Parts: sequence; structure tokens; C-alpha cells
Amino acid sequence: MTSSRTTGATGTWPRLASVLAGLTAALALSLAGAAHASAPASASAATTPKVVELSKEDKACLECHAKPAQAKVLGNGEKLSLVVSAKGFAQSVHGKEGCEACHSALEEGHDKQPRAIASRRALALELRDQCADCHKKAVKLYDDSVHSALVRTGSEKAPLCSDCHNPHTARSLKDQSEASTEPVVCQKCHEGIAKAFAQSVHGNTGDEALACKDCHRTHNVKAAAFGDSMRKECLSCHKDSITTHAAWLPNTERHLEAISCPACHTPDATRRVNLRLYEGGAPLQSVDKVGVPKFVKLASAANGNGGLDARALWSMLQEFNQNGSAGKMVLRGRLEVQTGEQAHQLAAKALAIKDCDTCHRQGASSFQAVTISMAGPDGRPLRQDASKGVLTSVESIGSIGGFYAIGSTRIKLLDWLLVMVLVAGVALPGAHLTMKLISKRQRAAAAAAAAAAQDGTAGSK
Repeated sequence: MTSSRTTGATGTWPRLASVLAGLTAALALSLAGAAHASAPASASAATTPKVVELSKEDKACLECHAKPAQAKVLGNGEKLSLVVSAKGFAQSVHGKEGCEACHSALEEGHDKQPRAIASRRALALELRDQCADCHKKAVKLYDDSVHSALVRTGSEKAPLCSDCHNPHTARSLKDQSEASTEPVVCQKCHEGIAKAFAQSVHGNTGDEALACKDCHRTHNVKAAAFGDSMRKECLSCHKDSITTHAAWLPNTERHLEAISCPACHTPDATRRVNLRLYEGGAPLQSVDKVGVPKFVKLASAANGNGGLDARALWSMLQEFNQNGSAGKMVLRGRLEVQTGEQAHQLAAKALAIKDCDTCHRQGASSFQAVTISMAGPDGRPLRQDASKGVLTSVESIGSIGGFYAIGSTRIKLLDWLLVMVLVAGVALPGAHLTMKLISKRQRAAAAAAAAAAQDGTAGSK
């Protein structure tokens, strides 16, 4: 009996435990299913665009413009699609504004009186003014950008509003998640840089990868080579850079000022010394704003077969400063990579160059290419090649005395002068002491001879 009860008890508890485990698993699956069902719903709610009810007038427009394959041949032979998706427009940020907000100049029956349009570019330039009516802040930022500066100089490639934003499908950032944001297609113009960036430490980290706008902004894009804006962008994320570099890099702040970040963090890049024109103590590079740039004229006139030499460089600076202006033009050197692609090929921190001998040795490859630059009217640099000898010529002391790298930009004449000064510093005191000893001995001998002569005279008396 005892044995029977024991066996029954031990058989009951496993069955009860199995039932409890089953109920627990069922409850867990039920909760997981509910969570799974609710997650897409919330995500869908976050990304589902708002759909506006289009006006009768807009629907009338779309009766024609929603038909497929409609196009207009422009003056230059281009074909302009006239198709507008009714659904896309109703979901767009402009749907509530209606067609007339941007196309108020079109009158009823315009389809029967075709309008002459010279080109896509001409139409985009014309409609940009319509964007400014509502997007004043964005347009103001754009007007201060390198893209706008290029447009003002007549560039046919610089992007306008409609090159990055489709006005008929653009959605508000408030109505969509980051993942579904309409991409700004920088790679349409910067294809090489986009490919290089995709392979870099900033571009190949999946969800944490940076986007172009994180460093270059969206509307107020500046020329990357202008001033130190890119260095500031790096430091805005890498706030402890000075501290971490100071642990192993002597004279840290001077290095970070005179060397661009990619020069060390793109280890396979080719480098150059860029001597940039500044006006006195101004924090930004000088900009040649009007007419044919003075820099180009002076540099071209002074240029030799191998680029500007030390004397030509000095003459060019004298020309810039001949009016005795308060802001004297000076050159500030910076070590940088040679192409935009290389500037975006940043490697992992562990691969960064830390060997001082890379730069601080005679004949270092980093100092074999030298350019002189000044910011042009659009903010992009105007460059002129210089001979590598400008870094080691005694004639450059007055021009680029502020840029010196121990071991690599050594001026040999100054080395010889230093040796001569050291030799003279030792030899002259030695010669003086020797002459003093010789003179002392001669005076002693003369005094002894005089004393002996005096003694002889006294004895004869």
C-alpha cells in the first residue's frame, strides 16, 4: 500500500507540472502574439502618410495629369513627363495646398495653348521662386550654400529644389519614420564619393551609419575644403579627440590645427601640403568675390614649369599686400588628402597613422605635393600647384614661416648657418682664451727680459 501511494504521488506531480508548463507556454505565446500584432500596427501608424481630400479643382487637373505616358517636348528636345500620381499627391505635404499654389500662372484651357519651356533646368529655376513663398527658412539656408553659389555662377549641374525633392510626392518628416524618409540623392552628383563613403568606417556600420546631412547639412551645404568646417564637424561627435590624442601625440593642438582628420585616418591616401591664403588673423580663408579672381591672375602670371617657386610665391604675396591694407595676406599650411573620395574613405581608429616618421623625416611622401589655394566666389578652393622646393627654400621664410615640420621641411642653408653659429660659439671663446694665454706668456717673457737687462746695468756700475 505504501509503495502504491508513493508511486501514485510521484506520477501525479509530473502530470501537474506538465499542465502548468503548458498553460505558461500558452500564455507566453498569447502575449507574444499580441505584441507581434500590435507592433506592426504601431509602426504602420508611424509611417502611414496622411491623405488629404483633394479639391474639385485638383481632381479636375488630375483627370488629365494622372493619365500615363503624357509628356511635353521642350525647346532643347528634352521630354518632360506631365504625369502626376493622384495618390502620391494626396499623400504629399503639398496635397493640402493644391495645384494652384505653385501653378497659379496657368490658366484654364492651357492644354490647348501650349506653353513654351526652354528646358527642364529653365523650368526648375522658374519654380524655385514658388518654393521660396512657403519655405523661406530653407531657401535662406540654401542661398548661403555652395550649391546656390554655383547656380549664381551659371552652373548647369548645381542642384535646385526639384533636383532633390519631388514636389508632387514630397512628404512631411513629421508623417514618416527615419527609415522611410525620402532620400536626398547626393550620389546623383557625387557618385564616386558615395561609393567611397559606403566602404568607410562611417558608412558601413548598418543602422548606425552616418548620412551625408550629418556632416554637410541639407540646405546650407558649404564647400568641404573651405576653412575648418569639416574639422569642427568631426569634433562635434569626437569630443574627446584632443584628450585621446594628447596621450601619445606631442604638441597635440598644433597637430590637429595643421593636419586634416583624413590625412591620418585614411591611411592609404595620397597627401599634400595646402598653403591657404588668409587675411591676417581672420578665422576664415580669404574669398575672391568679384571679377576674374585676382589669385588666378597673379598665380598664372608667376607660375613656372614646375609650379610656383619660392620667389614667385613671395612676389604674389607682395602683390596682394601692395595696397597696405589692414588685413595682410598670409599663408597657413595644412596637410590634407588630395581627393574628395579619399576624404570619405576613413578607416577604423586602430588603422590610423601613428608613426611620426611618416611625416617627420627627410623626403617624406606627404610633402612632395604642394598647392597654394584661396576660396573662390562660390566657396570652392582655387588651386595653383607649387614646387615642393618652396617648403625648403630660404626664400620662403618670409612667406610660409608659420609652417614647419621637424625633419621634413628642413632648410639646409639654415642648418649650415646653425652649424656655423655653433662652431663660432665654441671657436671664438676658444680663440680668445688661446690669444689671452699667448699674450700673457709674451708679457711675462718681456717682463723677465726687462728685469734681466736692468740687473745687468746695475752690476756694471
